[in-house]
Amino acid sequence: MPKRRHLIAALVSPALVAQAQPAAWPSRPVRVIVPWAPGGAIDIVARALAARLAEALGQPFLVENRTGGGGVIGMGEAARAAPDGHTLLALDNSYTMLPHTVASLPWDHAQAFRPVVLGGSAPFLLVARPALGVATLAQLVAAAKAAPERLSYGTGGAGSSPHFGMEAFMQQAGIRLLHVPFRGGAEAMLAVVAGQVDCSMATISAAGGQLAAGRLQPLALAAPARSALVPEVPTFTESGLPGFGAGIWAGLAAPAGTPQPVLDRLEAASQAALREPGLRQAFAAQGLEPEGRGQRDFATLVRAETERWGQVALAAGIPKR
Repeated sequence: MPKRRHLIAALVSPALVAQAQPAAWPSRPVRVIVPWAPGGAIDIVARALAARLAEALGQPFLVENRTGGGGVIGMGEAARAAPDGHTLLALDNSYTMLPHTVASLPWDHAQAFRPVVLGGSAPFLLVARPALGVATLAQLVAAAKAAPERLSYGTGGAGSSPHFGMEAFMQQAGIRLLHVPFRGGAEAMLAVVAGQVDCSMATISAAGGQLAAGRLQPLALAAPARSALVPEVPTFTESGLPGFGAGIWAGLAAPAGTPQPVLDRLEAASQAALREPGLRQAFAAQGLEPEGRGQRDFATLVRAETERWGQVALAAGIPKR
């Protein structure tokens, strides 16, 4: 009998050891799916982290842009991927708005992903066409109250981040402006420059060239503090809307079921990358703030933002498609 027990133990032990000690990660190239086109803030954050993770972890981290459906196509592809750590999603703030703009998502919004690390964020800057004749947020609010929906604002489309940001601003300020959606954020910004709409929200980097040329009038920054890139522009709080904030953020997430050791290693390596002076300087040049919040705090942010934008969508009557 003792010999039999030793034989069974010899046969079973390797399997148990394999379960207790999963294969080293990453063992092959890692896909990082970005559900937006190249060149935007989300893409910049993803590529900066991917490059440094490849150096730190010894495998290529390959960014793949899977666009379409307002982010749904790329997010859906990531949600269907094997939960082994070799497919990641560049998770951005638009994810928290999708349940309020899409009637039926092809994945479980609350359970499909494990947020791992928040990479970077950038506040929105409210800008107006110079010929409008307003130089401050208070002046814009006064003009809007005097003539509801006479003033207009442009966005990159209904349900986009700037759309939600403007709706939140209008609700807090008690005003109504006319929404004019365009096919993208760049087109909306050009519409303000051309005088087709009165104002818009965009990141500092997106508006930077037009600001420098004097073709846009900056009014307020939706951040807790002023930016070194536009130090003369006050925050919404300084301008009379206490605590107002809106913008974009992005980080890395993994499909649900990804082993915890993989998540922990990805979090630690990403946080180390975000402490590098070179990365922080590159982010600052793009108007991005390096973050670094880990799994628990990032997941809390996703839940809180999902709830916040749900309340904004309900008050604004934003329809689901």
